Amino acid sequence: MDITKTIAELKADPDFAKNVGMVLVHNGVVRATSRADGAEVTGVEVTPDHDKIAALCQEFEQRPGIWRAMAEAKSGCLKPGDDLLFIIVAGDFRENVKAALAELLDRIKAEAVSKKEACLR
Repeated sequence: MDITKTIAELKADPDFAKNVGMVLVHNGVVRATSRADGAEVTGVEVTPDHDKIAALCQEFEQRPGIWRAMAEAKSGCLKPGDDLLFIIVAGDFRENVKAALAELLDRIKAEAVSKKEACLR
């Protein structure tokens, strides 16, 4: 996902200005250290469930104040510094958008993406 291009496309929609007062973006990247114990990570094997991610985005678009929810997860063996997960949430007020982005991120990570550290590149 090209964040700048995607946001420009959202803004080109005639309904954008009527419905959006905030756009939040999450750009998750592969860390060089393990969350569990701080050990060095040389790569991460990522397996996203694209259908589940799409379903979660649709679910979040039904929430009050949320106009669009979009996400893209990379797959395969990724190295530290590689982009892993992009999320964009656009909506009316910061209270709605912040809460939606935080929960959507947590749900995608818990329900739709599996990772295994130390894959070989």
